[in-house]
Amino acid sequence: MSLSCDNDVNDECITLHVGDRFDFSVHRSFHEACLARPRARSYVIDLDGVTSMDSSALGMLLLLREHAGGDDADIRVVNANLDLCNTFRVAGLGRMLTLG
Repeated sequence: MSLSCDNDVNDECITLHVGDRFDFSVHRSFHEACLARPRARSYVIDLDGVTSMDSSALGMLLLLREHAGGDDADIRVVNANLDLCNTFRVAGLGRMLTLG
């Protein structure tokens, strides 16, 4: 399990760095870093180095989207490999999050 969190000076942008697995093992850390705090203006989910992801990761991102304002949420997923990007698109999250 590995997840670290960086905040900018005013907590307007929260950046999460996920380790090699984005799955239920990071749920508690993810919740504490994002959902247990007041809403930030934007979120960056850095998947550099992530080799596997399960359905609970998709669920966490949906919870974050709702917490961050639904359709008005500013959530960017960065450094995702091609397999992860395809998973996001197949699951329909490619329309809800910014993939880059």
